[in-house]
Amino acid sequence: MGCDVVTVSTDTKFVHLAWREHEKELSKVAYPMGSDATGALSRMFGVLDEGSGLALRGTYIINPEGTLLGTEMNFYNLGRNIDELLRKFKANLYLSRKTTEACPSKWKDEGDKTLLPGANLVGKVHEALQG
Repeated sequence: MGCDVVTVSTDTKFVHLAWREHEKELSKVAYPMGSDATGALSRMFGVLDEGSGLALRGTYIINPEGTLLGTEMNFYNLGRNIDELLRKFKANLYLSRKTTEACPSKWKDEGDKTLLPGANLVGKVHEALQG
């Protein structure tokens, strides 16, 4: 889809290698897994727990101009859903071309119903999605 995907954690590159080699859920991962062993990047993004030295699970969608379009932060023990991340990524791509529209929470792909934000939509999203 024309993007770069990178995962970063406070784990070492050796821990990442062990995860990739032994965790079947990661066996087909083709993107780089970066190590932030000093916590500098995690600190910059505001996800470092200074007490434990661990990073919370932050997800960021950043456009080519460096603008943060989406962010999500989860506690250590909550897995993320790649389908929802892809949905948000596709919605942001779509909205970069269709700046007057809005993608509702169940929007999945181009061709799905979008909304035109305005005062007449307030309190009437459900009705707008039905029509």
